[in-house]
Amino acid sequence: MIETIEMTSAMKSDVVVPSYFPGKQWQQVLGRDASADGQFVYAVKTTKVYCKPSCASRRPSRKNVTFFPTPALAEAAGYRACKRCEPDRAEAKPDPQAGAIAAVTEYMRENADSETRTRLADVAKATGVGRLTILRGFKRVLGVSPGQYAKEARLERFKSKVREPKKAKAPITDAIYEAGFGSSSRLYEKSAATLGMTPRVMREGGAGLLIRYCTAASPLGRMLVATTDVGICSIAFGKDDKELVAGLREQFSKAQLVVAKGNTGWLADAVAFVASQLGEHPLAATFPLDVRATAFQQRVWKALQAIPRGETRSYSAVALQLGAPTASRAVAGACGANPVAIAVPCHRVVGKGGELTGYRWGVERKRRLLEAERA
Repeated sequence: MIETIEMTSAMKSDVVVPSYFPGKQWQQVLGRDASADGQFVYAVKTTKVYCKPSCASRRPSRKNVTFFPTPALAEAAGYRACKRCEPDRAEAKPDPQAGAIAAVTEYMRENADSETRTRLADVAKATGVGRLTILRGFKRVLGVSPGQYAKEARLERFKSKVREPKKAKAPITDAIYEAGFGSSSRLYEKSAATLGMTPRVMREGGAGLLIRYCTAASPLGRMLVATTDVGICSIAFGKDDKELVAGLREQFSKAQLVVAKGNTGWLADAVAFVASQLGEHPLAATFPLDVRATAFQQRVWKALQAIPRGETRSYSAVALQLGAPTASRAVAGACGANPVAIAVPCHRVVGKGGELTGYRWGVERKRRLLEAERA
């Protein structure tokens, strides 16, 4: 597994590693062996293109060929997918341990209210799945460690507890213990990074947060940009300002929302950035983001930001790139949860056949964005 980021030449040299048996792989390439598809891809140095072993294109010289175990590694090294065989759209092979990991996650969700029952040794004993299988499988299938998954399950339970009407006036500590945290310190540790706000502010719908926002015209209709003291927290599109402000209020129900007096600072940068994306010379985003996300969502959003302008990836390709080939639906969920349109380009993720399967701000906007970027 590799995180897709902008790489320096020194970093690229670290990932250009021929895999296991290049002699055998070269014979499979020469024979256009379809059974080798999904096991590796080959990249051509002179064209900077990578292909499936079965690709029907003319065979290159052996000295110009490098092998990679996955399309993600080929792209991280600076190669682009062949448009003829589309190796980045290859059907992801089911992980042989996906069933076992699914059983473990179900057990951990059901027992999220107990830190003891979600310890690795206890989980392995209760589910019959080996500790090593759990450790390796979680990283490969879900992209997080068992400990991270268990903590996120407890956080989700905590969030549901503090939002229950009957808990509105109950002590925060009640929800903390009911969610499975042994003490308040276990929840509050790094809570700003994990929860996006303190537990009490979360229960009160963002009370105490000051959020400045502005609305403006854009090539995609009316848009709203909002910011906290940390960075941009929302970029959204709608039919009119009333709808946009109502959406922001729903997202931050008790926060103090203030209309910005003039577009300055990060707000101005964000408005200019969005407006430029359908223009001839798009600007690069220079503003910070202040968004709330799980560990998996953060990994997905980083991968989306690495997709070059003018290109798309399928949900399964993104999942495969993250080392979690069975997580296509989770990738789609992360795209749908993206609160900052265009800055995190979830519009560049499409169905396997290139179909526009959905977009939080409307499929027509997604179509226009992709057409502008391809042009």
